[in-house]
Amino acid sequence: MSGKTSGLILAAGAGRRFGGGKLLAQLDGRPLLQHVLDLAAALRLRPTIVVLGSDADALEAACSWREEQRIRNDNAQQGISSSLRMGLQNLPDGEAERALVLLADQPMLTAGQARAVLAVAHDELRPIVVPRYHGTPGNPVLLERRAWPLAGRLSGDRGMSQLFERRPDLVRYVEVPGTNPDIDMPDDLRALSRGAGPNRSGRTAAVDRSTPSAARPRRT
Repeated sequence: MSGKTSGLILAAGAGRRFGGGKLLAQLDGRPLLQHVLDLAAALRLRPTIVVLGSDADALEAACSWREEQRIRNDNAQQGISSSLRMGLQNLPDGEAERALVLLADQPMLTAGQARAVLAVAHDELRPIVVPRYHGTPGNPVLLERRAWPLAGRLSGDRGMSQLFERRPDLVRYVEVPGTNPDIDMPDDLRALSRGAGPNRSGRTAAVDRSTPSAARPRRT
């Protein structure tokens, strides 16, 4: 791990496909968001910024908090890029050289998987690190400070996949074992709940949410 790394947890989505209240849903006795908060703490990401949306009050009451900085995105309907911009804008100057972007609806990401991304050495010329699960790009994405202004100019609900397409020369990929399933609908949660441990789903995270169905590449 090179350089001090901050955490950015994107948790402002409305969860419409889930029927609302997605991040409050329980997995192994904890809200989905709590799993990601606990992972950020285990990774010692400092500071950790959590971008909340319309469920902010309920999530703040339901989760156990440490030293995370919580901010609210009142324009979350503008897409995940709006939360990414807000989170990056709230990272304190001079406190970190890198930011690990975590998605709050991916509760099965393990510390080992995240550390495989964090272990990639600093490269000023290629400041974006993307994990691949069985060859498919996914999350969490690591952004060196040089990439923050670029990510901060994104728009819509496609997230950082826009940046990967426009500037592939800035991206490095690291192969990570297992999968990193996301929770989009109640069936996804039921499938994980019936499983037997981390990486219980064959679905993988990716970098886009613009196409429907379980085969849809995931957004970053």
